[in-house]
Amino acid sequence: RRGIGAALLAALVESTEAAGIWTIQSGVFPENTVSLRLHQRAGFRVVGTRERIGRHHGEWRDVVLIERRSATAGR
Repeated sequence: RRGIGAALLAALVESTEAAGIWTIQSGVFPENTVSLRLHQRAGFRVVGTRERIGRHHGEWRDVVLIERRSATAGR
């Protein structure tokens, strides 16, 4: 809760913008609402849910697919 996650994500976004990368994606377990909110504040949006795509502690899990599209790349 010191803003480290937000700073790291902002640095990632900044580096991908500088590199001209059009889309970045991430997958987050649905119950990880803190991470989902953090990503949404950084400009990510929920694309959908990939069912039984991630394995965690031996159990297949759903993963929320999120992405951020560049506002400047590809122009």
